[in-house]
Amino acid sequence: MPALMKTSFTAEVVWLGAVQNDDRKDLLSETANALDLTFAGVGGAFHSGLTRASCSRVKSQYAVGTEIRNTRQLSIVSAEELEEIAATLELDQVDPARLGATVVVRGLPDFTHLPPSSRLTGPSGVSLTVDMENRPCQFPAKSLETAHPGHGKGFKAAAKGKRGVTAWVEREGRLSLGDTLTLHIPDQPAWAHMEAARLG
Repeated sequence: MPALMKTSFTAEVVWLGAVQNDDRKDLLSETANALDLTFAGVGGAFHSGLTRASCSRVKSQYAVGTEIRNTRQLSIVSAEELEEIAATLELDQVDPARLGATVVVRGLPDFTHLPPSSRLTGPSGVSLTVDMENRPCQFPAKSLETAHPGHGKGFKAAAKGKRGVTAWVEREGRLSLGDTLTLHIPDQPAWAHMEAARLG
């Protein structure tokens, strides 16, 4: 029996880009019409690679700087959630390039809370595996502040639960603007002990 269930939920790819340097002040993705995704992610991008140095997000598991598997190759965000963030910040729009985004999709509800290990598959055969929610951090806030003085400071609060997900490439392929991605989810119930585990 398949462990992943294909759903009727789909999303359109409406924006593509990649951070090609380590300038965290600007944190600007370079826009693209298509990305050729390999098992290491986007070639030459800051977050590419089969492994990465661990960061503060996993400091409960590893000392910062420990070499670990790279499950943060891609940053995928929702167009609808970006619109909600922009409204909260009283901006006309939030440029996904300022968030260091790789992919912006439109059409999946509550995108940031997709089940971990979900797959997004494209027409080329490319398959992206959702790792987990991407928590808001200071770097996009600083980048937004550069472009919109007085607005970037509120980013972390405005983007809570709306920052999208990190993902990694399970099957190589080309991702292009206008592609339709199909959602596949793990065919299992939510863990019954989640709340007890969070309370520690």
